[in-house]
Amino acid sequence: MTAAPTTKLLLATAAFALVGVASARAEEVNVYTTREPGLFAPLAKAFTEKTGIKVNTVFVKDGLAERVAAEGAASPADLLMTVDVGVLAELVDKGVTQPLKSAAVEKAVPANLRAADGSWAALSMRARLVWADKSLGLKSITYADLADPKWKGQICIRSGQHPYNTALVAAAIAHDGRDVAKAWVAGVKANLAKKPSGGDRDVARDILGGLCKIGVGNSYYVGLMRSGKGGPEQKKWGDGVDILLPTFAKGGTHVNITGAALAKNAPHAEAARKLIEYLVSAEGQKVYAEQNFEYPVVAGAAAEPTIAGLGHLTADPLPIARVAKLRKDASLVVDEVGFDR
Repeated sequence: MTAAPTTKLLLATAAFALVGVASARAEEVNVYTTREPGLFAPLAKAFTEKTGIKVNTVFVKDGLAERVAAEGAASPADLLMTVDVGVLAELVDKGVTQPLKSAAVEKAVPANLRAADGSWAALSMRARLVWADKSLGLKSITYADLADPKWKGQICIRSGQHPYNTALVAAAIAHDGRDVAKAWVAGVKANLAKKPSGGDRDVARDILGGLCKIGVGNSYYVGLMRSGKGGPEQKKWGDGVDILLPTFAKGGTHVNITGAALAKNAPHAEAARKLIEYLVSAEGQKVYAEQNFEYPVVAGAAAEPTIAGLGHLTADPLPIARVAKLRKDASLVVDEVGFDR
């Protein structure tokens, strides 16, 4: 029996409605991120305005890999974003990622800042810099110089076990071998003005307070302080110290990354790919630079003026994946020299 014309019309309308609902549901992407929601929000907003794809963000402070693994095939996560290459490596080790196949990402992101198998890619960089008392008049310094006995009792730094510092030690191991790196870490410890504590911004505060002469901090904190986003007191700290871009003897300035990986069971994999491609586009990199004071990963993209004013960044060409693999060994080195005691 053939359906009446009216019935056919109703069935067709219902079918189109179902397709429309499915399409609407597909136009979203679920992001699990270890970065503070306020820092990612401007990027998510810009992406949605450009593409119409809704971004649902879940902030996971700790245990990102464990959470996604526990959720298994039912995980709603599409994109996994982190503020440290070590966490990206953990995601891969836990088997919760899948290779991202994107010619746009491969073209935009240098090979040393993404996984060889496409399991993750860097989105921005933050450099590990030296902050110095202005009275010193320092114009340059190397990472090796931090172990020079002339700085005895004059260095401030946060915990050696913090990911920012274990990444730096891992890079030192990659460059010079474990023994040389361990001797360097011991030399830095011998020069500490006080027990490692606090955060990077506290280092600037302590230099101004006369507790030490030099210290180590991440580049984006300079932007946060000097811009006034951290308040007038932090602006005073940022403006009150000189910032230098140290280098390794056989490399450039150490950088860590924010990065992203495609979740193994991503229900909206195509939308996730579009989001990553947007984040490494000229527009996305501009938002990263202006809102978060981070260095772009794309060649030719401009850094925010405050960060650009620190001087030309020659990022260490060492593959960041190599640094990630040496993080556990770096942590052991920090413990072996009793850095935080």
